Amino acid sequence: MTVPRQTPLLEFDSVTANYGPIRALHAVSYVVYPGEIVCLLGGNASGKSTTMKAALGVVEVTKGSVLFAGKEITHLPTPERVRMGMGIVPENRRIFPKLSVRENLKMGAFLRKDGDGIKEDTERVLTLFPRLGERLDQPGGTLSGGEQQMLAIGRALMSRPKLILMDEPTMGLSPRFVDAIFDVILQVKKAGVSLFVVEQNANTALSIADRGYVLQTGSVVLEGAATDLLRDERMQRAYLGEV
Repeated sequence: MTVPRQTPLLEFDSVTANYGPIRALHAVSYVVYPGEIVCLLGGNASGKSTTMKAALGVVEVTKGSVLFAGKEITHLPTPERVRMGMGIVPENRRIFPKLSVRENLKMGAFLRKDGDGIKEDTERVLTLFPRLGERLDQPGGTLSGGEQQMLAIGRALMSRPKLILMDEPTMGLSPRFVDAIFDVILQVKKAGVSLFVVEQNANTALSIADRGYVLQTGSVVLEGAATDLLRDERMQRAYLGEV
C-alpha cells in the first residue's frame, strides 16, 4: 500500500541512545506517517524496546533527535508526549492487576478532563472488545493474557492517541489471541490511529503492516515496504542475526 508522504507523525533522526556505557541504538532513523502501521523487527537485544522507550522519553537520547508531528520532542517528559497524542501498549501489558477493568480504562484517560468524551470513548473500547464489557468490575489481574492485552490496548485508546507504540503485543499469547490482536490492530488503523509495532512474529506483522524496519545490535540493517521485506531473503538472514 502506498501512503501519501506527509509530515511524519513520528521521526527518529540519527538517534543514539545508551544504557550507561553501553550503546543500545546506533544513529537509527525511522519515520511513521499518518495512517500507517510500521513494524520494527529484530532478535533479542537488537534495540527494539529501547526504541520504544526513546520514543516515550524513558531512555535518554544522547545524539540525534525525535520529532512528533514535526515538533522536536527529544527532551520532553513522557506526560507531555502523551498530551501531544502518543499512546503506549507496553511489553508484558503492565495493567494494574488490583484495579478493575473499568478503573484500568479510566487510568488511560488520566490526563483528560472531558467527562462526556471519556464516557463515549469507553463505549467505543467496549464495542471493540466485548470481552472487557463482560468483565468491567473484575480485577485486571484475573483476566487471561489475551484479555489483559485487550485491556492494555483499550487503555491506550482512552487517551485519544494519534499514534500508538506497541511493544511485543502478541508475546506469550495463544494462536487464537494472536490472530485477534492483529485484527484489532487493523481496526485501530481504520479508526485513524497510526501504529509503530515492535513484534517478534515477523511474517504476521509484515502481513498487516505498510512498512518495516529490521534492527540488529542497535542498527537498522533493512527497511522498506512490508510486501518487499516479506519477499526479501536478506530480511530472514538479518532477523536471524546472519547479516
